[in-house]
Amino acid sequence: MWTNPLVWAVLALLVVFGLVGCNVLARYYGFGTAALTPEQLSAKLRPSYRTYLPDGPGPFPAALLFSGCDGPKDNMERWAQSVVDQGWAAVIVDSHGPRGLNDAQLWRLVCIGQILPGPERAGDVAVAIEDARAMEAVDPDRIVLIGASHGGWSVLDMLSLHGQGARPHNLTRWPESIRARGLEGIAGVILLYPYCGVASQVRSNGWKADVPALFLLVKDDTIVDEDSCIDVIERMRAAGRPVETHLFEGTTHGFDQAEKNAFSMLEFSPEAIERAKEITRRFLADIADGS
Repeated sequence: MWTNPLVWAVLALLVVFGLVGCNVLARYYGFGTAALTPEQLSAKLRPSYRTYLPDGPGPFPAALLFSGCDGPKDNMERWAQSVVDQGWAAVIVDSHGPRGLNDAQLWRLVCIGQILPGPERAGDVAVAIEDARAMEAVDPDRIVLIGASHGGWSVLDMLSLHGQGARPHNLTRWPESIRARGLEGIAGVILLYPYCGVASQVRSNGWKADVPALFLLVKDDTIVDEDSCIDVIERMRAAGRPVETHLFEGTTHGFDQAEKNAFSMLEFSPEAIERAKEITRRFLADIADGS
């Protein structure tokens, strides 16, 4: 039996999957993650922020945008323009470029949770909130977090970790304004087809902040299991959290992104984008009006 190449191939695959699983588990608890001070992480990320402002005098309500696991693509620009058209400032936060993760062989490791998983990238979300609060053009009492796929995982895990009294794994401590004000002024979160699976903090622990959350999920999603998010949503609603959900049928994960990897089976859907924009416009209008 042990001379059979097929047996050795199967054993090799089992070892690989075992190592991947062990690393995911270690990352879930923060083992092996290099932690920076909020100031150090801000200095790394801030030069790559892409900020867009509407016409007129500020300060403006602001949306902070966090991309999927392949880094900021055209969908981030599309969503930034959409919120600017509605009178909001937009800040695209690039977690990939400053870390040299733009290469396909590296961002694929992000996609499978081997590097920069949600509980770690949650620190990027926290630092971006701190930086946005300090921007003259931003109204610190009206900030919305928009996360697509891996970015949504990171936003949700930031909320979850904060509710647990735990820090993001890539930070030595929470940024000063969050230590002082908590999540005050975070007026909402928008999650586009996020990951809510077993490697996420939010699946196990949910979140405690009464921040309105809008989930835009895809039915029969082939990249993430939308049912995992639906389970989290039902628990949060039962706990009294304000959550709105829309399930998109007839489209795929990443429907808002035209710039895709070669051989990707995911589809770009202008129709789904228009529906998603209509939903988010109303969500943002309610926040801007204070309703």
